[in-house]
Amino acid sequence: MRNGKIETFTDLNVWKEGHKLVILIYKITKNFPKEETYSITDQMRRAAASITANIAEGFGRQGYKEKVQFYYLSKGSLSELKNFILIAKDVGYLNNEAMMNLADQANIVDKLLQGFIKKSKTFINPKSVIINH
Repeated sequence: MRNGKIETFTDLNVWKEGHKLVILIYKITKNFPKEETYSITDQMRRAAASITANIAEGFGRQGYKEKVQFYYLSKGSLSELKNFILIAKDVGYLNNEAMMNLADQANIVDKLLQGFIKKSKTFINPKSVIINH
């Protein structure tokens, strides 16, 4: 970021918090049973990485309508990840502390992403401005 101007997707707070979530997922799933490597571990990692990947891809698109479409895909991946977090907790792979850490970070990303989508949508259909002469 230069002079307060966002130049790349890594400047976005939503991406930064999403990246924290990805790293957290990788660290926590490292301790999952080895037989889950190609099952829930892989699914959680892919869903988490998809959150930030779609933010990055949307950022790189030209039109705001297309950008928002990718941001919604990111939101879908976040919902998928939240589902896997609950499954991992219920089958005993996550203790309460790990579950809460993941849930807290996922909720931070969710709120930022919702605000980011809302703001981006204002560029699709900006409210008409009436100028008085």
